[in-house]
Amino acid sequence: MLVLGFPAGPLQANCYLLAAGDDAECVIVDPGQEAVAGLNEQLREHRLTPAGVLLTHGHFDHVFSAGEVCRAHDVPAWLHPADRFMLTDPAASLGPEGAQLFAALPPLTAPEDVRELADGQTVQLAGLSFGVTHSPGHTGGSVLFGLGTEEGGRLLLAGDTLFAGAIGRTDLPGGDHATMQRSLRERVLPLQDDTVVLPGHGPTTTIGRERASNPFLLELSAPARDGL
Repeated sequence: MLVLGFPAGPLQANCYLLAAGDDAECVIVDPGQEAVAGLNEQLREHRLTPAGVLLTHGHFDHVFSAGEVCRAHDVPAWLHPADRFMLTDPAASLGPEGAQLFAALPPLTAPEDVRELADGQTVQLAGLSFGVTHSPGHTGGSVLFGLGTEEGGRLLLAGDTLFAGAIGRTDLPGGDHATMQRSLRERVLPLQDDTVVLPGHGPTTTIGRERASNPFLLELSAPARDGL
């Protein structure tokens, strides 16, 4: 399997391309701000043809270029319905400071064909099978995409639910810390240690590494204590 990724835009959100190999269809995940040039470079170098766009959540640093990419290649995008409003009103999910930041950017144009993601769904694209797991907390519509590789490994496209050594913030509109903890406990911690995590920001990691060292997961794994 071919897995390509690069950070894009001022917030350095990771954009990924996944395909069975060179000279094949591919899936684009989270084409955010200033991602088009990097995407086009990877598409040319590996002779890839986009089959669709998957969005881990609706924040503008992950979806900003989705409309342009979908129109250029005549493909649909998939997003959880709880985050659909962010495609037309991105500032609503950013809080006052974020809204001021977004006001200085060009208008966001949503994809014309947006299809809904649901928990437990499987999206078949470019010969790959992406399992969808709803993981609210960072946003109401955050999802995880899981898939296997021909070599027997497991990949998790985690968006802003899980980073190397950290998790996504929960203080923006639509975020909720208790809900994030539940998603981490019920949706992330049960995964196998050798699952490779492709996060929305920062370096690649594994579930085992995060289970052993991520303070937010360690907190959830710690035994309950009586008293103070």
